[in-house]
Amino acid sequence: MAEWEQKVFWSDVDVGQSDNGFKVLLDGRDLKTPAKSTLQVPTMALAEGIAAEWRSLKDKKDKIDPEALPLTKLANAAIDKISVQSEPIIEMLAEYATTDLLCYRATSPKGLADRQEQIWQPLLDWFSDTHDVGLEVGSGVMPIRQPTQVLTDCAALLKSYSHFELAAVYDLITLSGSFVIGVATAAGKIEITDAWAASRIDEDWQIAEWGEDEDAMSLAATRQNAFERAAFVLTLLK
Repeated sequence: MAEWEQKVFWSDVDVGQSDNGFKVLLDGRDLKTPAKSTLQVPTMALAEGIAAEWRSLKDKKDKIDPEALPLTKLANAAIDKISVQSEPIIEMLAEYATTDLLCYRATSPKGLADRQEQIWQPLLDWFSDTHDVGLEVGSGVMPIRQPTQVLTDCAALLKSYSHFELAAVYDLITLSGSFVIGVATAAGKIEITDAWAASRIDEDWQIAEWGEDEDAMSLAATRQNAFERAAFVLTLLK
């Protein structure tokens, strides 16, 4: 999402019902997206979450940092981006399945290879059993050729999500680097913290061997927060 600038101009933040769900009102006026659409969401829970973000900013005098409004940003993405160009977004996300993190296994050290097998293989088995999409597994750095039907099947799966769900699943997939982890998290197959840990097996192994890098850890924490927030949004959409 492109960034947008917004100044504090309101005193009261409320949630109201609309024809298509729920909207946030700033001093009685509809909250707008960067593209000037009314920000309408499908559930009261999500609307209340967005309203809470705006209430928390009432005392600020400077321009608002969009990073302080993560639920709002996700709703903006669903309304301004995904609702008008879902096809290319779905195609891009489906590509993650063809290079899924879970399919690329280490051969050594044995402890790392064993951990990958222990954590990743059950997720791949679940994905195959539940969605009838089997992914090939290999080792090394060479690309693994996946069945041609994978793209079609994964795109069809993504089309089953609403625009708001897809906005959250987008973050789950891209932040984890795994189509399977993203979909499994969305389905509640795996706990959020376990899902993030599954996406970090290689990195955490390296940290255990060589120690932490402060900048890398800070970036990882930021990405983890965004991943957990996307999963939280899916609970607000139920």
